[in-house]
Amino acid sequence: MLVSSNTFAKTQFLLERGMDAAFLRRAVIADNISNIDTPHFKRSDVTFESQLKRALKSADHRPYPAKLTDKRHIPFYIPMDYRKVRAKIQIEHETNYRNDKNNVDIEKEIIDSTKNAMRYTAMAQMIDKNFKKIRMILR
Repeated sequence: MLVSSNTFAKTQFLLERGMDAAFLRRAVIADNISNIDTPHFKRSDVTFESQLKRALKSADHRPYPAKLTDKRHIPFYIPMDYRKVRAKIQIEHETNYRNDKNNVDIEKEIIDSTKNAMRYTAMAQMIDKNFKKIRMILR
């Protein structure tokens, strides 16, 4: 099965960005766990997948076409570019699990760490398969 270069490049790009986000998420989870006993510490989380989903959906959505007769006109809708989506660290200020205002839950962090490791492994395997296809085609 031969994949078009545009689809291949997009898939490869998204996998690489996903792995970057997973790597950042690993560091954030480690920071959360290391500060579990720090009073007033607020846990952080990495947002990437939801932003990427919005960007990919926005490219498919074309509401009402606007007739732009001048370069100063503002279009009704500007789709998000998936290539500009970056993983961002967000601090969770709203919750408190303990009297010292710390909101790190070790069980949640361990579960998030496991899910993140599984995602990273899956993306690495998909990239490996893509490169195997390229090597097979080049032979």
